[in-house]
Amino acid sequence: MEMIKKYKKQLYILLSLAVVALLWFTQKRYDGEQRFLGETVASNEAIEVEKEEKGEKTASTIFVDVKGAVVHQGVYEVEETDRVKDVIALAGGFTKEADQTKVNLAAKVHDEMVIYVPKAGEEASGSVISDSIADAAANEGKVNINTATLEDLEQLHGIGPAKAAAIITYREEHGPFQKIEDLLNVTGIGEKSLEKIKEQVVVR
Repeated sequence: MEMIKKYKKQLYILLSLAVVALLWFTQKRYDGEQRFLGETVASNEAIEVEKEEKGEKTASTIFVDVKGAVVHQGVYEVEETDRVKDVIALAGGFTKEADQTKVNLAAKVHDEMVIYVPKAGEEASGSVISDSIADAAANEGKVNINTATLEDLEQLHGIGPAKAAAIITYREEHGPFQKIEDLLNVTGIGEKSLEKIKEQVVVR
């Protein structure tokens, strides 16, 4: 009888220890899941903040005026991340008379931008796309570095194909120049280069 009581007591102790161990294990697993969920939420929030800091958010709309040799001239509401090619497409594309070589389809659009598509044979003074070098009369012959094509930039004193390409690459990656001095951020352009072209360029 004593033997049975002894084994019952040991069995009770073992069962109690097993229950305690099971409760401890369950609690640790719950804590781990909660910590994982918390880290996941925090990670997702961090990703969203990073996207906002990088500008990866819904693009706002702007208005662009399209004129010249396009099917439908007019003012179009587009996203600020669009390119000239997107706006031309909205305008129905080029007409048969359009001189497409004068249009930089890769240029980024900006609010209040004017895109003029010239007809083949038009003089340079009328072949304007978004205030590039062709708008000499309106801008005293200065090159708008925010919209100028590769060929436009190469006309600047001391700017060859490499530096012209670097300006366009910087513009596409960082957005429009805010001031002429921002050209110093472009690879290959220093104080001396800037001094040579300072009077030839404009930011609009």
